[in-house]
Amino acid sequence: MADRCDIAIVGGGIVGAAVALGLSQAGFDVRLLEAGAAPPPAPEPVDPRVYAIAPSSASLMQRLGVWPVPRLCAYDGMQVWESAPERALRFSAADVGRVQLGWIAEQSQLLGALWAALPARVPMTQARVLAAEYGSDAARLQLEGGQTLHASLVIAAEGAQSPLRERAGIVLHSRDYGQQAVVTHVECSEPHRGVALQRFLPGGPLALLPLADGRRSVVWSLPADEAQAMCALPDDDFHQALASAIQFEAGAISASTPRLLFPLRLMHAEQYVRERLVLIGDSAHVIHPLAGQGVNLGLGDVEQLLTTLTQARDERRDWSGLRVLRRYERARKAANIEMIALTDALDRAFRTPVALLPRVLDNGLALLDRVAPAKRLLIQRALA
Repeated sequence: MADRCDIAIVGGGIVGAAVALGLSQAGFDVRLLEAGAAPPPAPEPVDPRVYAIAPSSASLMQRLGVWPVPRLCAYDGMQVWESAPERALRFSAADVGRVQLGWIAEQSQLLGALWAALPARVPMTQARVLAAEYGSDAARLQLEGGQTLHASLVIAAEGAQSPLRERAGIVLHSRDYGQQAVVTHVECSEPHRGVALQRFLPGGPLALLPLADGRRSVVWSLPADEAQAMCALPDDDFHQALASAIQFEAGAISASTPRLLFPLRLMHAEQYVRERLVLIGDSAHVIHPLAGQGVNLGLGDVEQLLTTLTQARDERRDWSGLRVLRRYERARKAANIEMIALTDALDRAFRTPVALLPRVLDNGLALLDRVAPAKRLLIQRALA
């Protein structure tokens, strides 16, 4: 006999778990389907994968009852430059009357908090979806093990390689940046003082993010061959190369965790919704990590979908129908395309072979730092 629910969420990552918890709290009958096992405990001392969490995302997580998470590091400043630190654009939380600009959080801590909250609210099934059919009255999911689940709505939160998106025939626009991100944590002689550093280099952006234990998380985007060579360097040589690349703004670097590599791509689905199917998070969009906004965009999808579905239900409209789902699509596409365009343009501009353009942009950063109203507007937009 087939099981039935209001909403089936496929994928139990941060975005999928958050939307499952939020919809359950809103009174929907929800099922969470995840092919993998429960996430392992957070590694010690610090997970190599971290996210910059915007205040809007923190507010959502707090309403879900999973914020704050352990080992958070608030940051109240940012320093962004191209040629020289003295020409940097500097953001401060005080510029917009805030205590902090955001928080650096470990992926495993966020996921662990969400998964700890799920069992009391959301039935979970560890199974892959083998087939999906979308009818006028319900979606039908065939699961491994012979189970069948009928749902009024299916939410694909499977990540960038979403099988549900591919099976639905939704066109995906993508571009390979030809880059890989070198990710590690380092110990620096200069304390971070809650300030994130980002330098634009010809090969790609380099970011050093403050961590709760005093170290800094490194995300260094480089052409793929250079990234692989950087990972192969002896520790001392890597430390020197990194300290030099960040122009010694973090002082000397004395220790680092094992270096990891992640390929960088731009991906954007042409449609976020089909009949009885919604894409959220990386299933719908993947951006360059230079702005640190990937998980915030996904949680923005969650916030909008919660609002759209709950409002339609409360107004006694067909909350799973295409007319309602397209309201979510319009709202999130506009926000996501804006961030995709910005990150892609910045990456192209600072890596352009035209000799004068990076210097023009460098001058622009220095000028913007001196124009307080424009700088405040930029900070407020980033925090929205």
